[in-house]
Amino acid sequence: MKNSNISFRLILMNLLEFAAWGAYLTSMGSFLARSGFGPQIWLFFATQGFVSIFMPALMGIVADKWIPAQKVLSLCQGIAGLAMLGAGWYAMTSGANIQFGLFYALYTISVAFYMPTIAISNSVAYNALEKAGKDPVKAFPPIRVFGTIGFILTMLFVNFMKGADGVQFQHTYNQFFVSGILSLVLCIYALTLPNCPCKPKSEGTQSFAEATGLSAFRLFKDRQFAVFFIFSMLLGASLQITNGYANTFITSFKENPLFANAWGANNANALISLSQISETLCILLIPFFMKKFGIKKVMLIAMFAWVFRFGFFGAGNPGAGVWMFVLSCIVYGVAFDFFNISGSLFVNENTDKEIRSSAQGLFMLMTNGLGASIGTWAAGKVVNHFVYNAATPSWSTAWYIFAAYALVVGILFMILFKDPEKAKKAAQLPGEID
Repeated sequence: MKNSNISFRLILMNLLEFAAWGAYLTSMGSFLARSGFGPQIWLFFATQGFVSIFMPALMGIVADKWIPAQKVLSLCQGIAGLAMLGAGWYAMTSGANIQFGLFYALYTISVAFYMPTIAISNSVAYNALEKAGKDPVKAFPPIRVFGTIGFILTMLFVNFMKGADGVQFQHTYNQFFVSGILSLVLCIYALTLPNCPCKPKSEGTQSFAEATGLSAFRLFKDRQFAVFFIFSMLLGASLQITNGYANTFITSFKENPLFANAWGANNANALISLSQISETLCILLIPFFMKKFGIKKVMLIAMFAWVFRFGFFGAGNPGAGVWMFVLSCIVYGVAFDFFNISGSLFVNENTDKEIRSSAQGLFMLMTNGLGASIGTWAAGKVVNHFVYNAATPSWSTAWYIFAAYALVVGILFMILFKDPEKAKKAAQLPGEID
């Protein structure tokens, strides 16, 4: 593939990758609440974390050792798309008789194979850019931004598109059909992407860790990487909270006569899409901020941005206080991108090529796996206590608790994580003195 069009090809890959996710991620909570599964919302979003504990690492190993990454991407998206279509079809044909078990099983299969594709698509992009002689740190963010654009487009599509019953897709099973179709398109398209060679078999006997790709876990022996991964898990606890509850929270204002006709209360997904628009702009700022402030300060900015993300939700409303919702959406771009994208680049730059896909999978395990699982489970406990099981629901209390958690994590990270650039300079000093 010619270098001149590689950026366009990767842009299309990212567009499809995240459009499939955006079709349901921020609106599924509304469908679940309408289907009688409100108290189980946390479980659906925690499931993305459960499967991310092992699936990204497992598929990363497969991509490193046996099957080229672009083919693994195709396989995973194919299975994810078919299962998501199955979930949508079951919900449509069951109507009011939808049963939790079968719907949840189909959903779980879909996300189990979708979640690894986030890290694998990064590996495919980094490999293609390096082959084309481009610097991933500079070239990848402008490409990745189109993933967020795809996410926004499908969010807006399911917000404004209505079914035959006149109900917006964001509240019905139609959102799952949109997602499944897009995954199948990417399944086919991924096969046309540049080949990502598997690691050649080395001569001699390999250890079990080398043979399976578990050698990526040796990164925990490095104190800096250990702290980085631990805080990836702690920050990952915040990732799915607003995805799971923001739409349901904002839509709940329709029950209050003061806000029943407010635009925001009736178009929650469109309002939330401001978060992804902010994310689009913030991705473009990453190269500048990485160069100007370094990895530690960039990640610190992200952590404290989560405090404002949750705090503004707690204080706002879709009426006179809608400006707080807007500010919450603006800071989300910083909160999400400045850690996830810069963290992925940090892993890419500080790991050996033979374990790079596995290391990206490990990063996903800690953030979208352990972190998201624990965080969404805990968030479910908080929301169920203060909202679904409370005589007088209080969403604000729940949001303030989440803000306090993010503040504590940010302060601890500031104290415990050493700036990599300063550490490298300090390590060079003895040699320079000699």
